[in-house]
Amino acid sequence: MMGVEVTKLPTGLTVVTDTMPHLETAALGVWAGVGGRDEKADEHGISHLLEHMAFKGTTTRSAREIVESIEAVGGDLNAGTSTETTAYYARVLKADVPLALDVLADILANPSFVPEELEREKNVIVQEIGAAQDTPDDVVFEHLNELCFPDQPMGRSLLGTAKTLEAFDRDKLHGYLSTHYRGPDMVVAAAGAVDHQRVVEDVTKRFASFNGGPAPKPLPAAFGKGGSRVVHRDLEQAHLTLALEGVPQADPSLFSLQVFTNILGGGMSSRLFQEVRENRGLCYSVYTFHAPYSDTGFFGLYTGTDPADAPEMMEVVVDIIGNAVETLGEAEVARARAQMKAGLLMALESCSARAEQLARHILAYGRPQTLQEMIDKIEAVSVESTRDAARALLARSKPAVVALGSGRGLDTAVTFAEGLTGPKSKAQLH
Repeated sequence: MMGVEVTKLPTGLTVVTDTMPHLETAALGVWAGVGGRDEKADEHGISHLLEHMAFKGTTTRSAREIVESIEAVGGDLNAGTSTETTAYYARVLKADVPLALDVLADILANPSFVPEELEREKNVIVQEIGAAQDTPDDVVFEHLNELCFPDQPMGRSLLGTAKTLEAFDRDKLHGYLSTHYRGPDMVVAAAGAVDHQRVVEDVTKRFASFNGGPAPKPLPAAFGKGGSRVVHRDLEQAHLTLALEGVPQADPSLFSLQVFTNILGGGMSSRLFQEVRENRGLCYSVYTFHAPYSDTGFFGLYTGTDPADAPEMMEVVVDIIGNAVETLGEAEVARARAQMKAGLLMALESCSARAEQLARHILAYGRPQTLQEMIDKIEAVSVESTRDAARALLARSKPAVVALGSGRGLDTAVTFAEGLTGPKSKAQLH
């Protein structure tokens, strides 16, 4: 890959860039290998609060000056928290890359955590929690996560609760920041109109304070025993979800499982979409996804349907999954491979997607994977490897099922879903 360069600084922080000479803009950011799963019980929600507080003022810039300095040059700033990473990024014109690096370093190295700003931001997140509680698909996935990762940080919502937020003060935030934001667990990634050497010089100077040893490792994830939950709410639709234990980021079967996920519910040509929406008109939305983590994975399915149709819906879904394992063919595998390749190449054309991809590779594999490597992995997926990955998926765990809505059909629906990896489908598998 022509434009990709990697430099590991003495502090352990990695700088990775992909120079795209034809672009006039650049995307850059700091990715830290810390997220919701690193929180202790009394820290629930702190990763996300910290990310919110990043833009709320430093020892040299006020909250307003932070956004104005970037927006005055036509750029934009953003951040996001996930289970295993927190990212702070900017999109700017070529000439403003040094400014963006300066702002990103400032918000992480010198945050002021002004008490009034902190109280205000906690209140903003309480509103965000309220909004999530009003969004049925957020609620249903929150329950599903809890069921899949019981009594552990991965099973809790990233937002925290009004009660846990209440307890956070600036000392707690500073403590969490200095414990978890360490050079060896941080990546500065930039793509587009950037000069690698110049970025390395800026990062060396501005991120010098992140020089501790690696951050503590989170506890290993333990996928739960499956089971089901019906959450009664007076809603127009029944929201149905199902999860199985997937595979970690570095698992050799990852791409094969991804292909199976695409065949099942990855697009409009997928089996679920065709049967459930096009042939039966049972829903507007149905999809499957697979989220790999460092030590486990999460295969999920979501659909919304009329409460009266929920049992039929779940029965069809279970049949289609069981059936797909044994009947998927070359044409479907080829189509899923083509979709994955196109997704990969489209990402390469967006500097934001590219910077994120590079950072994720460094955090997951310790180095960026070349385009050829990734394409080879996709090309290597066969009908047989896809079926093997699918059989392993159904054998690895019992399904976790959550239904949210009203009506008597939900209990029946959930019972159907629990049968996914039961004796009937086991008999089909062998």
